[in-house]
Amino acid sequence: MPIPSEYQRATEQFYAFLNDAKAFADLGSTHQAYTMVQGVFQTFRRRLDFHQAILFANVLPPVLRAIFVADWDTHEPLKPFEDRESMTKDVRSLRPTHNFSPDSAIYDVARALRRHVDEEAFDDVLKKMPDGAKEFWAV
Repeated sequence: MPIPSEYQRATEQFYAFLNDAKAFADLGSTHQAYTMVQGVFQTFRRRLDFHQAILFANVLPPVLRAIFVADWDTHEPLKPFEDRESMTKDVRSLRPTHNFSPDSAIYDVARALRRHVDEEAFDDVLKKMPDGAKEFWAV
């Protein structure tokens, strides 16, 4: 069997996603976009149990899947879904002196992400998530 194209083109697809996130958030670099994306993913992941997080990761492109599960403290207590302002503070808590995530960070990452996933599969997975998950990724 040949290597699946999603793995052959993983770097190219990742940078296309990062450039979309950077543009939507009006950030100056893909480095800034990466921190924002990582913060948004960790914020979302903190609100899922292990099973839910793996279901979600499985609908992400390969590099984003890796970022979603990287550095995961699986013993961290689950947080509830909260208002957008509170969760944006959570996003900004990642590397706070180097985090340029705007107030719209969650929305901006959601917009970019939806351009790079199978939206039908993505929405199907969100239906299996706790209350608040669908709203988190709403655009």
